[in-house]
Amino acid sequence: MDIMLFHSTYGPRPAVEAAAERLRAAGHQVHVPDLFEGRTADTVEEGMAIKEEIGKDELLRRAILAAAPYSERGLVYAGFSFGASVAQTLALGDDKARGLLLLHGTSDIAENATADDLPVQLHLADPDPFESHDWLTSWYLGMGKAGADVEVYRYPGAGHLFTDPDLPDWDEAAAEQTWTIALAFLESLQEG
Repeated sequence: MDIMLFHSTYGPRPAVEAAAERLRAAGHQVHVPDLFEGRTADTVEEGMAIKEEIGKDELLRRAILAAAPYSERGLVYAGFSFGASVAQTLALGDDKARGLLLLHGTSDIAENATADDLPVQLHLADPDPFESHDWLTSWYLGMGKAGADVEVYRYPGAGHLFTDPDLPDWDEAAAEQTWTIALAFLESLQEG
């Protein structure tokens, strides 16, 4: 399975490469584009500043260029927080997408978006400071309207980026549960 894995606003930190290695160990080909061109952030605020400086359109252009050489094969798009929103945007625009794995984030859904039976799995802290319950209800309904097949997993008491062991949000139990469920999801996509 080819997976396009997008980093969070912290940039291409060690946890992103560690996640990619975990996925590779499970037999997947994983591509990890660096949308920040080598820059990383120590805080959410620094990451947001980098994101704003580059600009949404340029970040999306970089993501599309990174995915383009592989999209004919039928990619699974995945990402962390901001990277999840990028992954969602690309998956909904790619009729060959095989799946969407969202870790810690979602994105707006265009009114005319279509995702015919696209398998989607979302993992989030509960509560999550960036993904309110009202927003998630609206997102879930929007994804269903677009035709996606959505599973949502919530982790009570975990921090926003709970899969990153180098951040204060780290929650080992929630992270391990996430990876167990996510790897089974990816395995099911190979069988389908």
